[in-house]
Amino acid sequence: MSLNNIESLSPVPSGSLEILEIRNIDNNSEEKIKLSLVIPTYNESKNIPTIIQKLTQLLDSRIPQQYELIIVDDNSPDKTWEVALDLMPIYPQLRVMRRTEEKGLSTAVIRGWQVAKGEVIGVIDADLQHPPETLLNLWEKIEQGADLAIGSRHVEGGGVSDWSATRRFLSRGAQTLGLVILPGVIGRISDPMSGYFLVRRRCLFGCTLSPLGYKILIEVLGRGKIGLIGEVGYIFQERQEGESKVTKQQYIDYIRHLIRLRLSLWQINRFIRFGVVGLSGVFVDMTFLYLLSDPSTLALPLTRSKIIAAELAIINNFLWNDAWTFKDISQKQPGKRQKIKRFIKFNLVCLAGLILNVLLLNFFFNVFGLNRYLANLLAIAFVTIWNYWLNLKLSWRSTEIN
Repeated sequence: MSLNNIESLSPVPSGSLEILEIRNIDNNSEEKIKLSLVIPTYNESKNIPTIIQKLTQLLDSRIPQQYELIIVDDNSPDKTWEVALDLMPIYPQLRVMRRTEEKGLSTAVIRGWQVAKGEVIGVIDADLQHPPETLLNLWEKIEQGADLAIGSRHVEGGGVSDWSATRRFLSRGAQTLGLVILPGVIGRISDPMSGYFLVRRRCLFGCTLSPLGYKILIEVLGRGKIGLIGEVGYIFQERQEGESKVTKQQYIDYIRHLIRLRLSLWQINRFIRFGVVGLSGVFVDMTFLYLLSDPSTLALPLTRSKIIAAELAIINNFLWNDAWTFKDISQKQPGKRQKIKRFIKFNLVCLAGLILNVLLLNFFFNVFGLNRYLANLLAIAFVTIWNYWLNLKLSWRSTEIN
């Protein structure tokens, strides 16, 4: 292995697994890169020459010089990355990355996407279990307008070549479990366990992915802004060279990933911060109500005092939520005008929440006969969830463009 070859390795990105806009584009290039296909590898030296040759033939026939193949190798003991480097003079569209600090298929795919230059990014296994020929069908779905094109074993033309009954049961069981935990994500496609797909890069702009295990597609579906989805049937082939990497740990990681993504989509941490800010608002409300209305202080009328105290509490809550709870969204909406708009919306949401609180309090107290304090506590709990959800959708909209 010559020094020149080693210097041809693509740099490994570090930091968060965020997908950004296309960088490092050669402005002098006549051809724009349309597709960046990542091939994660570990001990695949025997398969690499074959899959690169097949993929190159296919893509040269459809989008010549407008694609790149990116091998991301986890420092394989069989020197897969060296074999790939030796192929670069033959295949000019080939890039090779060697990772020595990180491990894992999902993160390898994302690191490849981070250096990719294509408008569409994708992934295919190196072991030829994903038939390369299906790639052109996936590309056709993209050309027809799909945001995400998936190779599926569970649609017409799909299947598995020689799986045992146990493996079939585990695969279907994993999919069913996914439907229970993440119905809105898993239910959109027929084969959420697929590792063979293409996605428009713009659908992942600004997304920080946090995969666990091998199932990167679930992460893309859960966190990406995916509209139209196309599915293409394929027959999952048996491995010809090398050893299978399917282990018990993969299934454990899959379950952990589902739960972690579920909690993340619920934004539990953000909701907890919203609740803490709400408690501070209660303190502000009670303090100013006392200072304004108590006979020993200003002795203002109770109703007037309550209105002032409530508005001061709303201002307190807004400032803390804007600077802490929804900080990441607020930073994308800079300027006084945008902040005033968020504040007005926040006030309206809180007013609606106050009305809802009164209605629920009377409902629990008069209809169910609950203790007035328990009824008030339940009403506050419901209204807190209501206020959080509505503020997330209206006051702090992550999709707002300034």
